[in-house]
Amino acid sequence: MNCGEPDEASCQDALAEVWLFLDNECDQARREAVQRHLDGCGTCLEHFGIEEHLKALLQRKCSGEHAPTELKDRLRSSIREAVLSKAEITVEHGPEGTSVEVRAKK
Repeated sequence: MNCGEPDEASCQDALAEVWLFLDNECDQARREAVQRHLDGCGTCLEHFGIEEHLKALLQRKCSGEHAPTELKDRLRSSIREAVLSKAEITVEHGPEGTSVEVRAKK
């Protein structure tokens, strides 16, 4: 899908870089190319508006706040369970301490 001039970013390229664009993390040339594309492409501009609103919402809801301890604990537990379900773990206790080996299940 490409609705711009040949030297402009394609829709796919523009949308792939929306987050970099919003965070001012792309170089000036890419920023200008994405901006030109968004200025001329209603479909991408609509998508960009959604992304921009989502980012603003996330910043409003999450900035400066810390996740509750219970949420952190649930996330850690969930991640641990997911890792352990796909791994073989060997724990060895010796005079130099404890060693843990984690291998992917075959």
